[in-house]
Amino acid sequence: MGWPATTLTGRTVAFLVAPYGAEQVELTSPWQAVAEAGGTSRLLSTAPGRVQAVRHRAPGDTFAVDGLVADADPASYDGLVLPGGVASPDHLRQDRAAVAFVHAFCASGRPVAAICHGPWILVEADAVRGRTLTSWPSLRTDLVNAGAHWVDAEVHVCHDGPGPLITSRKPADLPVFNDTLVTEFAHAAKRRK
Repeated sequence: MGWPATTLTGRTVAFLVAPYGAEQVELTSPWQAVAEAGGTSRLLSTAPGRVQAVRHRAPGDTFAVDGLVADADPASYDGLVLPGGVASPDHLRQDRAAVAFVHAFCASGRPVAAICHGPWILVEADAVRGRTLTSWPSLRTDLVNAGAHWVDAEVHVCHDGPGPLITSRKPADLPVFNDTLVTEFAHAAKRRK
């Protein structure tokens, strides 16, 4: 990996997924990158207990929820990661507490990283207007209709807004997505000091 082991030391990153349907590798790979960079991750969801991840459409592993998004304070986190999978982002965009959390987080200027279908909740939270981002190709029309400029890129970082927005298209982009999110999260934390 391209970052020193202490880059995110003392930083806490929220990962937000629905109770079912987050693409497992899009949860576990960035989670590992945050851990390797010295950060602490917390899994937020709309229900307590465990979330069921998927490997494409097949059930994957389950993961313990650390907190409910309805009870979460965006100010408690230094970064937010929105994994993809079709079902998880679709569920989240229909949950008022999840949408409110994402809206407040984006407005706070803290960095947000979303991959694949993850940007769907950004649309619902009105957090893409005037921003440039990438995603799974099928989200292009939704993002453009919500006021975003869509690009087809392995990773894209947009600084035209309150805080950095890091986006990627698919699991194959995870190595560069992870490097970029760790770098951007670390730089954003330094700027806030």
